[in-house]
Amino acid sequence: MTDPADLRPVTAEEWPAFSRAMLEVFGDEPIDDFTEKVPATAELDRSLSLWSADGRVAATAGLYSRQLTVPGAVVPCAGVTWVTVSPTHRRRGVLTAVMRRQLTELHEQEREPLAALWASEGSIYGRFGYAPATLRGNWRGSTRRLGFRPGVDVGTGTVAPADADTYLAGASGVAEALRRWVPGVLDRDERWWRRSLRDPAGRRNGASALRFLLHREADGEVTGHAAYRVRSRWTDDGEADGTVLVDDVRARSTAGYAALWRYLLDLDLVRSAEFGYGPVDDPLRHLLADPRALHTRPLDGLWLRLVDVGRALAARRYPAPIDMVLEVRDPFCPWNDGRWWLRGHPAGAFCAPSEGDPDLVVDVDALAAAYLGGTSLGTLQAAGRVTEVSPGAVTQAATAFSWPVTPWCNDQF
Repeated sequence: MTDPADLRPVTAEEWPAFSRAMLEVFGDEPIDDFTEKVPATAELDRSLSLWSADGRVAATAGLYSRQLTVPGAVVPCAGVTWVTVSPTHRRRGVLTAVMRRQLTELHEQEREPLAALWASEGSIYGRFGYAPATLRGNWRGSTRRLGFRPGVDVGTGTVAPADADTYLAGASGVAEALRRWVPGVLDRDERWWRRSLRDPAGRRNGASALRFLLHREADGEVTGHAAYRVRSRWTDDGEADGTVLVDDVRARSTAGYAALWRYLLDLDLVRSAEFGYGPVDDPLRHLLADPRALHTRPLDGLWLRLVDVGRALAARRYPAPIDMVLEVRDPFCPWNDGRWWLRGHPAGAFCAPSEGDPDLVVDVDALAAAYLGGTSLGTLQAAGRVTEVSPGAVTQAATAFSWPVTPWCNDQF
């Protein structure tokens, strides 16, 4: 078994070898502006690497320092990234050592109370206490059927194309104003915005370069933005059959949101629309004359892990009062394993270890699934992940952990 002490941070000089080894495991081609130069978002002091006896990189991992919107608050969150293990080192406990090292250091250094990741495979991270906390809608539809219902107001603003720099300046302000309202959304400074706009030709999969839109009110204020691609296609009969591939759509008003979508759905030579990372309950459905025209196939989005149960539960808000003892089962992080007294309400919360009898018994990954308000504790009880000890405790806790805004994240890392 691999000893977590064998892992160490990678240096800037080692970055090319480290990044190339990582991309090789992912099956990706090297990218010059990524593999030859340390990215601006990289935090090498929070990276981990394992080197074989012959000087090859056998495992990679890293953390990003992010801020995650949770119900009623914004909380520091460690973004887990770059996780790979070479086929030469499989089944030696390498991944377990990486996960243990990351979580132990976060706890011992009292860093972020939450950790999050995007899972390359759905069967890997549950055993380390992670669970899907957001869903992506993965929706599509025919533009001919995605007409708006009568009376939808698109306002008096205008939608117009923008270059990347103009888009960044306008979109960043809109996103910052909105991000505190939607659980699951991550902060983006300029480094992260630049990263989101990177558009290597080799990763377009036959689609156009990324294109940008801004919605402005009559006074010139930017109140909405969208990013998209177009994949052109023609049928054997010479008919246009293109697809608009939507990357992002956000607006500060319903009219601005509707106007952006109207532009996207009215593009010439486009017959279908796809929004893979859109919210699972996108408001667009409720703008349509035919809601059935929007087809969704939800997939897991951001996976979450409660690094420190007490700090994590105390950090969020609860729309209904809760006062109970939770017995948390967490064999991977023993400092969480035990009973926690949680008192919460809309204005704040308190959570501390307890010797009292439990009202609920819950697996730590189930608690992570419910943390952002997107998965009901009642559903998790039906799956055997929550045990009710005090009558009515599941109903009370499910109500308190819910949130009126469905969690969503499209910021991959």
